[in-house]
Amino acid sequence: MDDAVRIDGLPGFRRRFVVDPAPGRVRCDVEDDYHHMRVVVLHDGEVATQVEAEMIRVPWTTCGGAQAVLARTFTGVRLDQFAERGEKVANCTHLFDIALLAAAHARDTAPLTYDILVADPVEGVWRAELRRNGAAVLGWDLSGFVFSQPPHLAGMRLDKLRPWIDSLDSVGQEQARLLRWGTILAHGRGRQFADASERRRLPLGQCYTFQPENAPNARYIEGSVRDFSGSAGPLSEVRLPAA
Repeated sequence: MDDAVRIDGLPGFRRRFVVDPAPGRVRCDVEDDYHHMRVVVLHDGEVATQVEAEMIRVPWTTCGGAQAVLARTFTGVRLDQFAERGEKVANCTHLFDIALLAAAHARDTAPLTYDILVADPVEGVWRAELRRNGAAVLGWDLSGFVFSQPPHLAGMRLDKLRPWIDSLDSVGQEQARLLRWGTILAHGRGRQFADASERRRLPLGQCYTFQPENAPNARYIEGSVRDFSGSAGPLSEVRLPAA
């Protein structure tokens, strides 16, 4: 059985990004076990004239406040300068990432879909794969946060990957960042965030909800987690572009 079939048949984390560009606007959706969010960027071809966010499914009661922060962060910013905004942790990090993805593909002429699949560990090994429009473009094996495959990453840590990512071309950087963050999120499967002891393990300042002024008011939303293992997957109603 090949790797693609093997990972599809294993339980694990699933995440999908869909970018839908059109003249003067671009929409980007993300859905995974923990989130379903959308960003729409209106633009004049160069500058974002309006930025709208929608949080359809989120884990914390405070997450909705990040929509206004995202609009303030990117409205009036050149599309090619979104990535230079250094305010990620003041935002919902997921909204921030899909805003960057939307801006990067605002001038595309066809939709783009990225799928992330991270199988639950088998004998301590996590298998992660990124697919672009249905075709596998990146695959990793890790023990915890340490790479075993591919060989050029063996021994490196997932959370110390920035120098390698920065050495890639723009497409490679985009794909590696998406798979890196998706693989980190996958390590949260099975954690009980409704438990106060688990919440205390989340460091203050890592995102909008866990800014010091917001964290005391954050309440975990019971029932917000989905498990897409064995299902059609997140955003399954979205038609894939041809590979």
